[in-house]
Amino acid sequence: MMEANFDAKKELLSTLEGNPLLSEWVKGGFHNLFAPDSIIYPRVIYQEIRNSDSDYADNEPQSAIVGYQISIYCDQQTISSQTKIAKEIDKTLKSIGYYRYDSQDLYEKEDNISHKVMRYEKKFM
Repeated sequence: MMEANFDAKKELLSTLEGNPLLSEWVKGGFHNLFAPDSIIYPRVIYQEIRNSDSDYADNEPQSAIVGYQISIYCDQQTISSQTKIAKEIDKTLKSIGYYRYDSQDLYEKEDNISHKVMRYEKKFM
């Protein structure tokens, strides 16, 4: 039976913030949904994009699938650190059971900001 009070966001954030390399490299910090405009780069924004019950038994969910989008934002001065941050995030999330199913490099022309999007899922039992 699935633990009723699991907190995937708390686990994700504490894992990212607990990584000493990420804490050093991500000068703008880790933020849920959005970051204040005054935050410096690079910064990471995470958001839950899936949270669904699964594996039913006797009409009760036995697990949940949780998905997150992790976005790395870099400006022109910090773009050189984007790849190492992405690789470290990938390694860190895989260490707690997430798998990456998508990754894209985007450029936000209006703001001159590079935006690396990575999507992950994990099954909680």
